[in-house]
Amino acid sequence: MAAETFEIERLGSQGDGIAAHAQGPVFIPFTLPGETVMVAREKSKAIMLSLLEASPERITPACRHFGPDGENGTCGGCALQHLERSAYDAFKRQVVVDALAAHGIDCPVAPLVTSGPGERRRASFAGRRTENGILLGFSSPESHHIVAIEECPVLSPTLFARLPALKLLAGILVSTSDPFRIAVMETETGLDISFAGIKAPSEKRRQAATRAVMSVRGIARLAIGDEIIVEPVKPELNLSGTRVFPPPASFAQATLGAEKAMTDIVVRHLKGSKRVADLFSGFGTFALRLAAKSRVHAVEFDGPALAALDQAVRNRQGLKQVTTERRDLFRRPLLPRELAPFDGVVFDPPRAGAKEQAEELARSDVARIVAVSCNPQTLGRDLAILRDGGYSIDTVVPVDQFFWSAHVEAVACLRRD
Repeated sequence: MAAETFEIERLGSQGDGIAAHAQGPVFIPFTLPGETVMVAREKSKAIMLSLLEASPERITPACRHFGPDGENGTCGGCALQHLERSAYDAFKRQVVVDALAAHGIDCPVAPLVTSGPGERRRASFAGRRTENGILLGFSSPESHHIVAIEECPVLSPTLFARLPALKLLAGILVSTSDPFRIAVMETETGLDISFAGIKAPSEKRRQAATRAVMSVRGIARLAIGDEIIVEPVKPELNLSGTRVFPPPASFAQATLGAEKAMTDIVVRHLKGSKRVADLFSGFGTFALRLAAKSRVHAVEFDGPALAALDQAVRNRQGLKQVTTERRDLFRRPLLPRELAPFDGVVFDPPRAGAKEQAEELARSDVARIVAVSCNPQTLGRDLAILRDGGYSIDTVVPVDQFFWSAHVEAVACLRRD
């Protein structure tokens, strides 16, 4: 494969530098606009071999595992540690602007809600048993190679400090060389740890893991999938004064700062709504805040998450009525007649978005809607559906809670014209 020289024109939505070629754009990770690089190319993808001319926006990465020369390989957790902060913030906001424009949406886009190092309270680690013991870290981009991490400036210090404990537990529970994953979330009472992709351990291994958890401080629960192995204390989250005990491997916002920013936007836009539907509610990140002033109907397909929400409501005084409904909103979205009692709606779907539900909302008379999304592209599609149904978009707020990655979230506020 012959070396080629390219000049980087712009950053793509995934954080790769993009260069022009007669056969189409070439995507080159860890490069910046204005740089000249020598690469090894295969069709539309290339690997930087040397940096011939650097951008003035290039800075020294914070982590030894970042980039093509990263220690132990290229960690796939970060894509933009080499980009100066103001340019980084502008890039993330522009990703949202471009995604909306692709669907014909021209509306106010607020400045980025920023995050920073050491704020991530949850992570998913990749692992494998090798001849030399447990290999644990993050996967390289588009690869099965696992980079054993010796540092991680993105994770909260408390979470990272428990990495030796995670390796210890993996050494006890994992009996094959098959790859596995460990989902970890920092809670008020300790880490919530859930293994996935491992063979069911023997009773002897379970007992050994239980003893290990009890001997290590800072672990609230160990589970394999949704099966709890040991729970010294229930993992607890505090949602504006309401205690929630989430089920194993449940979804929570990645940083507390992003969670607060999102909920503040939701509560502010739906202020004055007497009855609100929280769709794709999870265990109540928005519902429990909204219930301080509004009656809330929470709809979610995950039964254990709804059970956690129901328990939280029953244990908290002073909230308005909160009802729950288990329902697959992709197959059975709420119809306009079912939406009629609500004057406010918030929906926070997975990355696929909420096309089916947006189509029904577009036919409804709900006065105010907040759309929360982890995928600007599907958000743009859903907002276009609502716009075509007669809703105006007040503003879209980009939110960065996956620092130094290319991922950006957004919250859109709409009202019926």
